[in-house]
This record gives sequence, C-alpha cells and structure tokens, in this order.
Amino acid sequence: MMVPAALLLLGALAAVLAPRLLARADWPDREPVVALWVWQCVVAAVLVCCVLSMTLSAAAAWAAVRGNVFASAPPSVVDAYAPGTGSPWAATTAVTLACGGVWSAAMLVREIARARTRRSRSRAGLLVRAPLLPGEEPRGDRLVVLEGERPDAWWLPGPAPQLVITTAALRRLKGRQLDAVLAHEQGHARARHDWLLHSSAALANGFPRVPVFAAFRDEMHRLVELAADDMASRRHGRLTTALALVELNEGRGVFGPCPTPQAHVPQRVHRLLTPPDRLSAAQRLRLTATAALVPVVPVLVTFVPGLRALG
Repeated sequence: MMVPAALLLLGALAAVLAPRLLARADWPDREPVVALWVWQCVVAAVLVCCVLSMTLSAAAAWAAVRGNVFASAPPSVVDAYAPGTGSPWAATTAVTLACGGVWSAAMLVREIARARTRRSRSRAGLLVRAPLLPGEEPRGDRLVVLEGERPDAWWLPGPAPQLVITTAALRRLKGRQLDAVLAHEQGHARARHDWLLHSSAALANGFPRVPVFAAFRDEMHRLVELAADDMASRRHGRLTTALALVELNEGRGVFGPCPTPQAHVPQRVHRLLTPPDRLSAAQRLRLTATAALVPVVPVLVTFVPGLRALG
C-alpha cells in the first residue's frame, strides 16, 4: 500500500499547492491560453493519481484484479506492488476511489445533458423569434439577428453552432467593433471552450468541498474570456475590442460601484487598454512543457517499484 498512499499524497499536494502558486503568479493574465493548459494539466494529474491509486489498491485487495493488472509481469514485480496479504485499507481505498470516479462521470453526463437541454430550448426560441425562410436549411455558419432592446451577442454551441446578435448591439457597435465581437465569439467556438466549462462545472458540482475543482471552474470562466479577448484583439486591435466590450455592457451596470455577475468586464477592458507584456516564446514553451510533465509524475512514481524489482 505504499505506492497507492504515495499517489494519494502526491495528488493532495498538487491539489493544494498548484492553485496557490497559480493565484500568486502574474503570468496567467498575460498568457491565458498557457494558463488554461496548465490548469488542465494540474487537474489531470490529480485525477491520474486517483486512478492509479485505485488500480493498485484493487490489485492489492483482490487476486482477480491483480491477475488482470499484472497479467504479463514477472512474479517479482507483482510482489513489489501487491503482496500476497493486502492491507486491510486496500479494498476500502479502491472502493472509495471507484465510487468517486463513477460520481465524476455521472456529474459530467448530467452537466452535458443539462447543457444540451439549454441549447435545445435556446434553439427552439431562436426558431420562434427568427424562423427559417422557406427552403432554408439550418447551417453552422448561420448568423441570427434578433430584435431586442438590449445589446447582446453570444455563440450557441452544438452540432450546428450559431452566432446570435441583437439589433440593439448592431445599432451600438460601430465600425470594426462588430467584427471584434464576432471574432471573440468565434474564438470560443474554435477553441471548444464549452467543453472546458462543462468539465470544470461537473467536477466542482460533484465535489463542492474540494477547493482545487472550485478554483478550476472559476478560472476556466475567467481565462476563456481573456483568451477570446486576445483572439479578437489580435485581429481587430485592443482599443476596438475594449470599446466593443464597453458598448455591449455599459447599460448593465457593470461599470458602477455595485458588484454584478459581470464584474470581470471592467478588468477585461482595463487589460485590453493597458496590455501587460507577454512572456517570451521560450518562457511560454518552458511553461507548456513543464505543465505537460505534471501528469507524468504520478506515472513515474507508479513505475518505481516495478523498475526496482527488475533491478
């Protein structure tokens, strides 16, 4: 049981230390795409630790599992991982982690089902407010313009994704500001940010008392917006993108003294108007490579006893 316990300890350390280190760093706002990758690698490392610990615990507790896990391994390797008399905690650990895995999968399925229901309702509402013309087929690149007094624009993901914009937004957005808004929403679609949001929400809702999953969800919501802002600003300029954000959100009270659900908008506008210095290409590559190695660490820890046994 030494390796499963070590894996659980490693996963707990990653879950506690990584969010604190990322919260103190100043580079995530400068490089949101890299930060998204780092967060995914950290959460993947935590999940890999749990899966490997569950597998080795089950192998130590039950001979049938041990025979499948170590089917082609020499006896010395089997003894290194799963001694003949397993620890009394092996079965408990394996069952607990297995239940956690099933619960995580159930939460993800529930989140996807809810998202599909919301999308279906939204699409039905769009067809009522903006019906298809006779002979027109729904297409993925269809731009839907809705009559509305509130300036708004959003991307509706799905098999045939659609960009929706209101007439109020068309009236308020001037020049290339409309292009910047469209590029922002298209950035969400191309990067499949909806899957990141679904996965992070499933983990946070399934394990509300695990801080790393709550931080993962909150950071995904923030970083995907920053990444889409950068995509739009690279094509249409930071000033144009910032002005488009102001025009879309000015009437919602987000720039007032009272906090609102869109309180992050002023920070996004400030970031666009006073852009921080980006990291160098070498620094971005180093951060990306280091993050990619984080999920590999528990795999290496898992192989240590087997390599020693083969000596």
